[in-house]
Amino acid sequence: MRLTSLDVFRGITIAGMILVNMASIADPNVYAPLLHAQWHGCTPTDLVFPFFLFIVGVAMAFSLSKYTEKNKPDASVYWRILRRAAILFTLGLLLNGFWNQGIWTFDLSTIRIMGVLQRISLSYLLASLAVLNLPRRKQWILAGVLLLGYWLTMMYIPVPGYGAGVLTREGHFGAYIDRLIIPATHLYKGDGFNNLGDPEGLFSTIPAVVSVLIGYFTGQWIRNKKDTHSETSMDLVLFGLSCLVIGGIWDLAFPLNKKLWTSSYVIFTSGWALLLLAACYELIEVRRIRRWSKPFEVMGLNAISIFVASILLIKILVRTKIGAGEKALSTYEWIYQNLFASWTGTVNGSFLFAIMTVLLWLAVAYAMYRQRWFVKV
Repeated sequence: MRLTSLDVFRGITIAGMILVNMASIADPNVYAPLLHAQWHGCTPTDLVFPFFLFIVGVAMAFSLSKYTEKNKPDASVYWRILRRAAILFTLGLLLNGFWNQGIWTFDLSTIRIMGVLQRISLSYLLASLAVLNLPRRKQWILAGVLLLGYWLTMMYIPVPGYGAGVLTREGHFGAYIDRLIIPATHLYKGDGFNNLGDPEGLFSTIPAVVSVLIGYFTGQWIRNKKDTHSETSMDLVLFGLSCLVIGGIWDLAFPLNKKLWTSSYVIFTSGWALLLLAACYELIEVRRIRRWSKPFEVMGLNAISIFVASILLIKILVRTKIGAGEKALSTYEWIYQNLFASWTGTVNGSFLFAIMTVLLWLAVAYAMYRQRWFVKV
């Protein structure tokens, strides 16, 4: 069984990733919803990454469905999972090393270890191991223990030099653990972290595993439905609204925070993921209204390759220059100012530039789709 609505959901998420990544380069000349929350809080942009982890979990429910307590996976299954995780992690390192000091320099003394693809890799690997080795009830217990344990650890275990419950970029417990494991020169340097922490750090990957598991539980639940009805969509909506309420209440004690991947953030963003999946499921699987969804389905079928290529393009546009001398503009800035901002204004220009970039990658995805090129990781 293949859920077209899941491919569409994945395509919407990838389009969202490209949109916010491209628009944010022009910060502060960008619409506020296209920026991440500065620290605590959650903007529409902060939903994109957890959506992708949720989708990974839903897909796992179908790809691993044949393995049960009576049909245990053999070593080859674990090898495929490890291989996929290793490829994703390596791709993330390649993106981190691309054109930092010079093209393909890969300064091993300073390259950032963690990142978006690295978090997807580790979350997928750990969630897969849990799914394949724990019965259903223990999977749920594990998810609860990870969220509650992360909350209690972050709030009540003191960090040397900072104390307990200090949720700053460098003072929280996760940053402390990351500094113990990862040398400072390999941590994130931007956004005020200054090699003292990482927004996709090792310790904060623990609750990210639950984002995948919630997707897996959702996929299992959908897969066990014998018929396609609006009742399924409504149940997803109710589950989603419940998560929004729980996450919103938890926010009072443990603030929503993407960079810390707080437990409240996991539940809250899973709620929005459930609502969007419910909408896609109702329109595509139940009502068969599919014409609108084809562009997103096409992007969803080559999601990782399109994402990696889009990040490489952004780095090229930012690192290359048009003109000579100190006042030479980056290729991105030149295109932004001359082709978009000059006649639409700075904020509309950044948004239009981002939209055109999404359309560019949609055209690439369509070309790959027509050639039946599907890059699987």
